[in-house]
Amino acid sequence: MSEPGYQKPDLALLGAEHVARYRETNGEVGYEWNGATALLLTTTGRKSGEARTNALIFGRDGDNYLAVASKGGAPAHPAWYLNLQADPTAEVQVKADRIAVTAYTPGGAERDRLWKVVTGYWPNYNTYQTRTDRLIPIVVLTPSHGGDSA
Repeated sequence: MSEPGYQKPDLALLGAEHVARYRETNGEVGYEWNGATALLLTTTGRKSGEARTNALIFGRDGDNYLAVASKGGAPAHPAWYLNLQADPTAEVQVKADRIAVTAYTPGGAERDRLWKVVTGYWPNYNTYQTRTDRLIPIVVLTPSHGGDSA
């Protein structure tokens, strides 16, 4: 299936292995992924209450981190996004830095502006949006005041 503008990513580093390699190397392995940058997002499981960590492509908007709940254009939102809806407090790891954040999902004009930002660093998001009827959420991760968390 050929999709205009879609660049097939190298999936050699994915999922739990991506998280593990990123953690053990403080991002030396895994921060750069398919020409984009990745962070680790740790949320609280909405059912289990346990910490759940995912490696996600990210960008920046000022001091905020941006993530996209695309799941490759799947019909359902990714679990990490549902976890943030239940509890918007989370932690990101960017290289060796761990930062407490609070998440929100922008709408309207803010979402439109940020969609241009996120597709600038990962154009495949445009293709993912054509694969699903749901509006793919952008997540703004705002650092909490008080600096880095341990």
